[in-house]
This record gives sequence, C-alpha cells and structure tokens, in this order.
Amino acid sequence: MDAIFFELGMIMIIATVGGFISRLFKQPLIPAYVIAGIITGPVLGLVKNQDVIITFSEIGIAFLLFMVGLEIDLARLKDVGVVSLVGGSVQTLLLFLAGFGLSRALGFTSLQAFYLGIMLAFSSTMVVIKLFSDKRELDTLHGRIVLGILLVEDFFAIMALTFISTSSGTTIFQSFLQVFLKGGILILAILFAGKYILPRLFRFAASTVELLLLSSLSICFLFGILFHYAGLSVAIGSFLAGLILGNLDYNLEIAGRMRSLRDFFSTLFFVSLGMQVVFWDIPNIIIPLIAFIGFTLIVKPIIILVTTQLFGYKLRTSFMSGISLAQISEFSLIIVAMGVSIGAISNRIMTITVILAVVTITMTSYFIKFERDIYHRLSKPLQFLKRFETRHEDFEYIPTDKKELMDIILVGYDRVGYSIFKKLKDLRKDFLVIDFNPEIIKRLIMNRVPCIYGDVADPEILERLNLKNAKMIISTIPDDKTSRLLIQKTKRINKDAMIFVTSYQVDEALELYDAGADYVILPHFLGGDHFSLLLEDFSLDLSNLIHKKIAHIQELYHRKEHGHEHPLYDHNLHRNKKYDG
Repeated sequence: MDAIFFELGMIMIIATVGGFISRLFKQPLIPAYVIAGIITGPVLGLVKNQDVIITFSEIGIAFLLFMVGLEIDLARLKDVGVVSLVGGSVQTLLLFLAGFGLSRALGFTSLQAFYLGIMLAFSSTMVVIKLFSDKRELDTLHGRIVLGILLVEDFFAIMALTFISTSSGTTIFQSFLQVFLKGGILILAILFAGKYILPRLFRFAASTVELLLLSSLSICFLFGILFHYAGLSVAIGSFLAGLILGNLDYNLEIAGRMRSLRDFFSTLFFVSLGMQVVFWDIPNIIIPLIAFIGFTLIVKPIIILVTTQLFGYKLRTSFMSGISLAQISEFSLIIVAMGVSIGAISNRIMTITVILAVVTITMTSYFIKFERDIYHRLSKPLQFLKRFETRHEDFEYIPTDKKELMDIILVGYDRVGYSIFKKLKDLRKDFLVIDFNPEIIKRLIMNRVPCIYGDVADPEILERLNLKNAKMIISTIPDDKTSRLLIQKTKRINKDAMIFVTSYQVDEALELYDAGADYVILPHFLGGDHFSLLLEDFSLDLSNLIHKKIAHIQELYHRKEHGHEHPLYDHNLHRNKKYDG
C-alpha cells in the first residue's frame, strides 16, 4: 500500500511540475505528461512495478473512453453522416491495407502485419476530443467530421478487439459467432437499460449531487465488469456506458461533475505511456519505428485529407481533419497488448506501438496547436485538390446590392456576439457576420442575415472581407493569435477602422492594446460593470427590480433556445464553440 501511494504521489508531483513548465513556455500539456512518465519510469525508476503501470494505463483508458462517450452528441453529427460513415469506412480500410503492406515490406509476418495494420488504421478519440475541447473546436465543421470519422473507427476497433478476444483456440466462424452473441446480448441489455431503467434511476439520483456522481461511476464500472466477464474489453463497456449516459437529460451535469476526474485519469494515462517506453530495445526496432512514424504523421493525414476532399468540403476543412487524426488510437494499444497476451505477436511489436503512440500523440498536440500555421505553409502545394470543392457556396449569404455597404464586420455570433448582433440590428446597421459553426451560419442564412462561414484567421477569408472600406471590426474570439492577426491585417489596409477584440486574460488584453486594438472586451469584467449600473436603477424600487427580472428571464430562455452558455461553465465545456463570443 505504501509503495503504491508513493508511486502514485511521485507520478502526480512530476506531472504537475511538467505541467507548470509546459504552461510557462506556452506548450501543450500532453508532451509534458509523457515526458513526466519517462522521467518517473525509465529514467529515475521511481515506479518499478510493471503491473502498477499497466493498471494505471488500463484504468485511464477505460475512464477516458467513458468520458468520450459521455461527451459525444450524436445529434450534432447528422450533417456529416455521409462523410463520417462512408469516408470513415473507406479511409479505415485504406489505412489498414497500406499499413499491412508497409509491415510486410519491412519483413513482418502476415499475422504480425495484420496486427500492425489494425494498429495503424485507428486514431485516438480521447486525445482528439481533449485537444478539440481545449481549443473549443468540437462544434466546428472539421470538428464534427473528425468526431464522426472517429466514431466509425471506434466501431471497427471494437469489432476487431472483440474478434481477437474471442478468437483464441476457436475457428473464425466460431469467433464471429461468439462476438455477435456476446456483444449483441450485452448491447441489447444496455439499450434496454438506457431507455427504461437508467432515466428513472438518474431522475432520482439527480436530486443529490453526490448520488449523481456515484451513480455515473457505478454505471461505468458495471458495464466494464460485464464486458470483462463476457471475455470482451473493459474499455468497450466503459465507452458504451458513456454513450448511453450521454443521451440522458442529465449528461451535462454528469460531465461537469466528472471533469476533474477526467483530467486526473487523462494525466495518468499519458504518464503511463511514457513509463512504458523501453529505451534499450530502440536500436533493434529503429527502422520499422521510423517508417511507422512517417506513415502515421504524413501518409495517414494525406489519405484522410483526400478522402474528405472527395466529398466536396473546402480544402482547409479537409486539411484540418487530416492532421487532427495523425496518431494511433488507445484501442491500438489494447489490441496489440491482447495480441501479445495470447502469443500471436511478440513484445517487440508492443514496444513499437507504445513508442509510436508517445511520438504521434505528442506531435498531434503540436499539429492542432499550430494547425493554422501549418495549413498556411502547405496550402499552395495542395491547391489542385480545390477542384473537388462543391459545398462552400451553401455556407454564405451576401446580398449583391449590399456588398459594398457592409462597413461593420462581426466575427463570432454566439454569446457576446449575439448581444452585439441584436444591437446592430436595432440600430439598422449594415453588417457582415463571420462564424466557424455551420449550424449558426445556416440559421443566419434562413433569417437573411449577411454572413460567411469560415475562420477569420484563414487568408482566403480575410481576402474576401471588405477591410479597406470597413469602419468597425468587432471580434468576439478570445484567441490572442487570431486577434493579433486581425489587428495587423486591418491596420495595414485601413488605419482608420476601429477594432474591437476579446480576451479572457488581463495580460493578453494589455498586449492587444499595444498591438493596436481600439478596445479589448473582457466578458467577465463586463458582467460586473453591467450589474453595477443595474444597482443604480434598482435602488429601493422593487417594481423596477421585478421588471428587470422578468425581462432577464425572457432573455435567458431566448438564449437557451440558441444553445448559449458561459464559455467557462464546466457543465457545458464540451459544447463550447470555436467562436465563443
């Protein structure tokens, strides 16, 4: 007990120090956690018990997949269903075949190449969702496409995992029969519970915060245990448990309560990855390792990019989808570990898989952090793919007779942007809205509001704006880099234009003023300023307070219809938009 407490304590202390250093240099957290694992395990040897490392990894994967399932809103994927289902299936098959062929070319046996092909075909749902949530890109078009593709991949991964777990000592026909019988019965039982039992159970549990949290954890462990004793994977059971709870009315409350646990287990998982790196074996696997890293970081994004592009999406959307999936999956680790346990493949392949996961997951965090810069550098060589773009015309509305009159540009429609939008309409101003959420743009088009779908950091979008004649530009995007780009581009073309930008940090706001912003909006400070003004109106006049209260309630209901929440509200963090003004 003392040893486990010491090991867990050292893991968290070193991971925390790594996190502080990472934040100090404005780097992603995932590489810091992986490096902390390498220091804790292979370098200092503070965690020597391999069983403890594996247990930490398995618990981390199971709980994170539960959270992934909980945070997936299937209704958001209806508009990208075709590219997700067809495109996801095609690119998974292509990646498996390409991975299998590469493995055979490197001298692996057919059975080893089969496992390696599966390992290379899948991407990490939990890593991508975490990174997209941190950047608030889950509700962007490429975020939805990626999420849909990942769900399709997870389905194939679950099938592969279930097949492998039941195939030892049986024929292929018997294995498939066992898969469908065991998996089918369990899934039917889960669906029945999700429709008839769990809603009533959680309706009662929701009256107490502690009971709601315990009930959610119990369902996660219960489904995991059922799948384990059925000879299937605990991770599958946890993932499906999350999907079922994610469709309950209390999913936001559950997700909010579990966010701290999610962060703890995600740290544990990434640290455990670093602890599993075996340095002494690297010289023996260096050639296949380099080949697989190149395949995952270069070939895989290209295959996904081309596949997505063939469905008519803009090059930028396809590119963002491709580089977001440049890693292997947590299911890849489970599948390879299971192959080693049944004697189908050697520990050498497990070492390759672990190091490949460490490298590609780390690189993905940088790819997503610097995705705009990477796209700007690589977009020119990819221009020939633009001939397949067929969908972007449906994502804008600019009346020809008003094109030159729109001298106000509003970047970001949600929350703060919505309030500004209403005021501009009341003042009868001609303005243009830019947003990266397709649902918002569709709603604006239906209401005949001039708008463009796109990212204002995209040079193509900037070129299409009337910056030269703009009198005012209002950005509600709390992104320092985007705000700086917008200020620099506008001031270079039009020095007289007034520029309003948004930030959540005081230091960033001061830096934006130095960069040339005319005013920096800090939403949380504005809330206090607004209430201080209301205090003057309220005084001791109760009737005035009641009037304001009724108006505020009506406003809140109206905003609720539009899906607005505070961007820092934990319960709804996973639904934050790219433009969360």
